[in-house]
Amino acid sequence: MVKENTIHTFIVPSIDGGEIDFSAFKGKKVLVVNTASDCEFTTQYRQLQELFTNFKNNLVVVGFPSNNFGEQEPGTNKEIRNFCSYRYGVTFPLAAKSEVIGEAINPVFKWLNEQVLDGDLNKSITWNFQKFLLNEDGKLIAVFPPSMDPINEELLGMMN
Repeated sequence: MVKENTIHTFIVPSIDGGEIDFSAFKGKKVLVVNTASDCEFTTQYRQLQELFTNFKNNLVVVGFPSNNFGEQEPGTNKEIRNFCSYRYGVTFPLAAKSEVIGEAINPVFKWLNEQVLDGDLNKSITWNFQKFLLNEDGKLIAVFPPSMDPINEELLGMMN
């Protein structure tokens, strides 16, 4: 089995029935976020969309809906897509609903949790809306906690 060295090696099912091929994002930063529609942080969708819109030339936001925390994403893929589109105007890519922890963990999140960042191997997801920022080469450069708004000084400082 080949060990993935960058996010660009992954292809995941899209919420819309197609695929999200991360190799298409080479040369851009990627912000991977586990999301939920019924969470105290759900309003972060608005800022995630703002980042995606304002930095479209050098950033892609990819949401991964998951029901792992507090059963706060009980909907189907279609229900989730409709909610995100109509309530928050989300146009950034959304993966199909998947597990971000546990035995059936999505391979992207398994890989993200194995990446070394500042000597720290443990980036375990603690709740909905944990954010992982990867550079243009597909390497993890920062992890932001669920409670931190997507638009923050640290992340904005990394957008140059």
